[in-house]
Amino acid sequence: MPKIKTRRAAAKRFKIKKSGKIKRAKAYKSHILNNESKRPKRKRNLRKSTYADDANKKAIKRMLAK
Repeated sequence: MPKIKTRRAAAKRFKIKKSGKIKRAKAYKSHILNNESKRPKRKRNLRKSTYADDANKKAIKRMLAK
């Protein structure tokens, strides 16, 4: 059986930590950042990374299979 290739788009977006959790960046940070639509506090919180949900863990790990 051939090796499974890593999906490069997923490799750029997710990192698997030693604990098994999957680290990801938050969405909605790319554009429309003016003060009328997104407040400074919201933009500041979007900078922080977070962890992927357990419901998506299996699919992400399959995409990152090496």
